[in-house]
Amino acid sequence: MQYRSGKELRELFIDFWVSKGSRHYPSFSLVPDDPSLLFTIAGMVPFKKYYLGMQTPETPRAVTSQKCIRTNDIENVGRTARHHTFFEMLGNFAWGDYFKKEAITWAYEFLTEYVGLEKERLYATIYLDDEEAFDAWHNHVGLPEDRIYRFGESENYWFMGDTGPCGPCSEIMYDQGPSFSCGKSTCDVGCDCDRYLEVWNLVFTQFDRLEDGSLLNLPKKNIDTGMGLERLTALVQGVNNDFATDLFQPLIQHTCKLAGTETGKDPSTDMAVKVISDHMRAIAFMVADGILPSNEGQGYVLRRLLRRASRFGRLIGLDRPFLCSLMPVLIEIMGDPYEELIEQRLTVEHVIAMEEEKFDRTLEQGTSLLENEISKLEGKKENILSGKVAFDLYDTFGFPLELTEEICQEREVEVNRAEFDNEMKKQRERARASSKQSMSSMKADVFSEILQELGPTRFVGYEACKVNSEAGALLKNGKRVDSIHQGDAGEVVLHVSPFYGERGGQVGDTGWLSGENFEAEITDTYFAGGDLIVNSIVVNRGTLKEGASVEAAVDTERRRSIMRNHTATHLLHEALQQVLGRHARQSGSMVSDEFLRFDFTHFEGLSPEQIREIEEKVNEKILENVDLNIRETSMEEAKKTGAKALFEEKYGESVRVVTISDFSCELCGGLHVDSTGEIGLFKILREESVGSGIRRITAVSGLKAFSLAQSLFSVVSEISHELSADPEELPARISELTEQVRTLSKEKADLKLKLMASTFEEKLKRRELPGDIDILTARFEDVPVDLLRELGDRVKNKNTGNVLLLASVMEGSSVQMTAMADEKALQAGIHCGKFVKAVSAVVSGGGGGRPAMAQAGGKDVSSLDTALEKAADIAREQISKE
Repeated sequence: MQYRSGKELRELFIDFWVSKGSRHYPSFSLVPDDPSLLFTIAGMVPFKKYYLGMQTPETPRAVTSQKCIRTNDIENVGRTARHHTFFEMLGNFAWGDYFKKEAITWAYEFLTEYVGLEKERLYATIYLDDEEAFDAWHNHVGLPEDRIYRFGESENYWFMGDTGPCGPCSEIMYDQGPSFSCGKSTCDVGCDCDRYLEVWNLVFTQFDRLEDGSLLNLPKKNIDTGMGLERLTALVQGVNNDFATDLFQPLIQHTCKLAGTETGKDPSTDMAVKVISDHMRAIAFMVADGILPSNEGQGYVLRRLLRRASRFGRLIGLDRPFLCSLMPVLIEIMGDPYEELIEQRLTVEHVIAMEEEKFDRTLEQGTSLLENEISKLEGKKENILSGKVAFDLYDTFGFPLELTEEICQEREVEVNRAEFDNEMKKQRERARASSKQSMSSMKADVFSEILQELGPTRFVGYEACKVNSEAGALLKNGKRVDSIHQGDAGEVVLHVSPFYGERGGQVGDTGWLSGENFEAEITDTYFAGGDLIVNSIVVNRGTLKEGASVEAAVDTERRRSIMRNHTATHLLHEALQQVLGRHARQSGSMVSDEFLRFDFTHFEGLSPEQIREIEEKVNEKILENVDLNIRETSMEEAKKTGAKALFEEKYGESVRVVTISDFSCELCGGLHVDSTGEIGLFKILREESVGSGIRRITAVSGLKAFSLAQSLFSVVSEISHELSADPEELPARISELTEQVRTLSKEKADLKLKLMASTFEEKLKRRELPGDIDILTARFEDVPVDLLRELGDRVKNKNTGNVLLLASVMEGSSVQMTAMADEKALQAGIHCGKFVKAVSAVVSGGGGGRPAMAQAGGKDVSSLDTALEKAADIAREQISKE
């Protein structure tokens, strides 16, 4: 068998299926167009709607090498030969075209004649009664009967969900030889060991399972296959695990070089570098596809992988941020064909660097907590750390168990592994119960049925704002109806529509429908079931019936405002990249008639100077009044021109490219002005953070920006008049007044403090404690905590051997307390944190702090005097314990 690189095998697979008439689709995003999935978890996911009959395929045959993410067995990564979070699934697909015979014979042809696997080592598994598959393997391929194994539903049957498309499958197995065997006498095809390795799974989707479990023949039979590129590469390169292939080794060797170590000497080191290489691939591709770290969903998974890779680096001595240095290596391995790694390199590196720095701070917190837990154990003369504590450190702070054990071992403390494992098991059960990584929730609905019946809506809104059309389908409360009457709300699907459906951040059009004996208002427009445009309506007069002829008219004034804001977002996007850098990439937007909102990747707040420069660049381009060039072209040609493609958009083969002179070029299906001068004016309202590494700009354009300028000018004029200063003098004048207010406030506080100090001695109650210590207590009304501290400091500076407890009733509804102790009191055993906590309990409160000073609060004002009386007993008890 000829040695081939992973890249060569990927290309070989694609070229083979293209030669069989399949259309090659480049890998789809890891972010699926499917609400039931967090990630693209298999090659068939982008084509799922074809299997469900929700859309008609563009081609009857397809081939992909699909990027996939799975994290349900993350703990096994690095421990086994083939568990990964990121992997590539080689797949060929057919819808109502070739079936079992072709799928099986061509798969066999590819593996034996192109890849070079030995025919004598190949085995096949089929479903129990799948005679069609048996015939293909035995009579067409020539596989001996004793190398064809029949298994039941759990091994050789595939279901998309409880109901829906399903069918038998056939797995192709390869005998790697006795050295891979588990050694059991029962070792055979189907054994869990690696001797008989599953190479390829061929799924034959031919039935529709009903709710009662019965099976109906699908009108069209389909093929869905999946073969892991990493697994095939390991087989061809003659290594015993995926990590020994050229898809991982450069990453592993670079990591070893950074850590000053090598593989093959220490199992824990070997596992660490495997985890790092696997996770680095997942991290880079996730960020390149627009996923950013967060505390939920896809972003949470990304953050977890990033921190897991970082902490495994620490286990091999990499106690500094290091993951960014792996990016050039990954690009060398996978930049061809995955150009997004190159295009988004800066963003990927920024996100990684930011998260590693943040993780450093988190680890410091975790270490502090762990040290505190160990100190508690030592105080109790115990040496077993709770497994729950170890798990909380792992789950909250990203501490690997190995790191916790290492720190504990230095202090002669043992971790309760059984308890830790039990907590981990519970978390996995919770994760599986709530996992979105199932394929069952996407089902054909009323809109997909309408789409099948009427076909995609013909959108003519680029050219026209008013057209004659026909009401193809009506809905009310989600169900098809024949008519919608006056005063009722519902939805209508037109055969031809001028209304733009909400997509790509641009809100949907509004407008009117009218016809014989009826008038209706369009309140919203959106897409459903693929390319079906749906209008939300309220019938104002008469009755709208299905099939009725209608005149459809867009609210053009509102649309013009939307168009101004939409074109402004393109100018803003480019201005951001020019001012901040090319990493400032759009991560979301909302374009309405009132304002525009633009989310972008950046890692710190913008300075006033940067905001001003961005506004200037946008408004300069508006004043130039350059014409927009909008054209349709192929995705391939668009990429050649350098057009920006946005991750949240799903593009087909034909795309619209919006070009604004030599300034901006983006793929966009939205509506735009004819020339930039129509925007009029652009003004940023605010810039803020909306998540880790994501900033948001909210802005206005056109008349909204002009109205804002008028309003602000009026406010400035009013303030100028009030302060008797010209507008340009206002900053200095306001600064002067602010300083005066600050000075007067300080003088007021000083006077209040002096007044309190003059009566302080009268309020103080002094009682003796053991060890020549005194406790001094006092009650005040509406005195803030900072003044209580100042009073306490004055007393401490005059005397020694004092414990102070000063309390203030705030607005008659709550209590604030400050406790202080000098060095002599501390040596006697006073701990202010514990002391004030006990005292505040009397007033239904709580608090704490350091031994020398602490604060507390409470709600029960009526018990304050009692608390102050008990304070002496509480302090006395602390001293006596010493």
